[in-house]
Amino acid sequence: MTGVSISALFTGGLLPGFVLGVTLCFLVWWRYRSEDLSAVQRPTGQVIIRSLVVALPALLLPFVIRAAVVQGVATATEVSTIGIVYAAIVGILFYRQFPLNRIYPMLVTTAGLSGAILLIIGAATGMAWALTQSGFSATLAASLKALPGGAPVFLIVSTFAFIVLGSVLEGIPAVVLFGPLMFPIARQVGVHEVHYAMVVILAMGIGLFAPPFGVGYYAACAISQIHPNEGIKPIVGYIVALIVGLALVIAIPWISTGFL
Repeated sequence: MTGVSISALFTGGLLPGFVLGVTLCFLVWWRYRSEDLSAVQRPTGQVIIRSLVVALPALLLPFVIRAAVVQGVATATEVSTIGIVYAAIVGILFYRQFPLNRIYPMLVTTAGLSGAILLIIGAATGMAWALTQSGFSATLAASLKALPGGAPVFLIVSTFAFIVLGSVLEGIPAVVLFGPLMFPIARQVGVHEVHYAMVVILAMGIGLFAPPFGVGYYAACAISQIHPNEGIKPIVGYIVALIVGLALVIAIPWISTGFL
């Protein structure tokens, strides 16, 4: 939609992903720093290496998916099928744990979850259509273009805007609606397109799981079978940690463009 190189987006996302991972690790350490671990036995190096070897075929799955997309073997949607086939082969050949009697319950569960998620996405798509018809997207783009302060202010306001958009819209409608409008403005104010793409993606990701409207939040609650009210308090800390990581990505453009 915006003409940005897909391979550049994959490369540009490595360090931002690492930064957000560090902020989440710090949050986990801070929350559980006083937990009594005296009864926990530290595994030996031999146990760690053996566990790594056993887990290696499963750990390769994200790299298989990334290679398939970057090399043009499959689209982001088609690669899910590759992931399923790879997981089935690994389960049968390496882990020898692929009971056939679980396939039917898994398909039923998948259909139920897909139905719930499609209802959520359908509502978000309807809202996207309403925003398009009202001219809201063009109005928002014009307002952001008129902001004083140059690139820093534009990035900060864009972040808040896309957090809200990611919360009330599914990702694809949000990009279709606002990507072609916002990226030319980012170029005009001197923001690198890959840097801006990272900011937009991370902001929408935060909004996707930000209660009380996050589409992904309710999908996650449906998958984990917990009431949305139960998850709001624990998730706040993670949202704050992600916002801190996003602030670092905004403040240091090299994090997004350093490997390009």
